[in-house]
Amino acid sequence: MMFDLTGRTAIVTGAGQGVGAGIAEALASQGAAVAVNDLYEERAAHTVEAIESAGGQASAAAFDVCDYASVKEGFARIEANLGPVDILINNAGVPPGMGVKPFRETSPDEWRPYIDLNIYGVMNCCHVAIDGMSERGRGRVVTISSGAGTVGIALGIAPYGAGKGGGIAFMRHFAMEVAKNGITANTVAIGLIDNHADPSVTEHMAKTVPVGVLGQPDDIAAVVIYLASDEAAWMTGQTIQLNGGNVTT
Repeated sequence: MMFDLTGRTAIVTGAGQGVGAGIAEALASQGAAVAVNDLYEERAAHTVEAIESAGGQASAAAFDVCDYASVKEGFARIEANLGPVDILINNAGVPPGMGVKPFRETSPDEWRPYIDLNIYGVMNCCHVAIDGMSERGRGRVVTISSGAGTVGIALGIAPYGAGKGGGIAFMRHFAMEVAKNGITANTVAIGLIDNHADPSVTEHMAKTVPVGVLGQPDDIAAVVIYLASDEAAWMTGQTIQLNGGNVTT
């Protein structure tokens, strides 16, 4: 079977809801044992319950990816429970209380959460995972980014875009460093996602997408499944634009 992940252990950060939960559930459906990370234990447990109800294997792994020591401890618990991590999905990217505000009206304290989560969070997880993957000669790393990291958008999300753009740049360099170790590292820059908001709002947003609909978690999960599989061994260092056809350059 293509894209079979049986025997693999994956961690998905920020997987207590939304796109992260969809990715975690999809990985489990392909046979991976999945560690569901989230900042909040109850959200992680909810996704674990959904995976187990569908016959998959999962465990909750609540820790803050912005804290390097917590990441090390979290990965150690995951490996004790599920086995060595083969697949790392850096999905966490929206800090609590994210808002929209013109950059000139922000303060440096407001910038930090976006940089910490989208750059340090990604780097922390990659740094903790990389030794084991290199020793075993196999690993898959996928970072979920955003179109906000590749093009300018006049929505008042400049610090978020800076964090996402920094994460994309890091992944390109990281991929080159680990390519000969059997490890691939790619980024998926996603567009507008249906977050089940007010239908009148989502309908308006969908009109801005060439294909006429907003993205769903399953749309993102399908690409991640490919990138996490053995079939994607020749795909690395890439930023895949997954946005329903919006022009990105």
